[in-house]
Amino acid sequence: MVKEINPEEVSQLLREKKDVNIIDVREDDEVAQGKIPEAKHIPLGELEDRLNEIEKNKEHIVVCRSGARSGKASEFLKSKGYNVMNMTGGMLDWKDKVEK
Repeated sequence: MVKEINPEEVSQLLREKKDVNIIDVREDDEVAQGKIPEAKHIPLGELEDRLNEIEKNKEHIVVCRSGARSGKASEFLKSKGYNVMNMTGGMLDWKDKVEK
């Protein structure tokens, strides 16, 4: 089971200037519509090939549009030994609850 975090909690961590590592697994066209500024964009389909870009000794928050793809990505990363959390509700909730 992957830990979960909601958009409001992520926003709070960013406001507190915590060491937050966000991975956005959406496609290029989705990210072009906006993303969390601090997020690193690695599309889900490229994740396995780009593991070298993700530090194993840090905690990561994985984000997508609604939380489903990021859930899959989080499970995959966890299986590879990464410390991850899935942002529930994805960017839909982020835009609705944080960017208002």
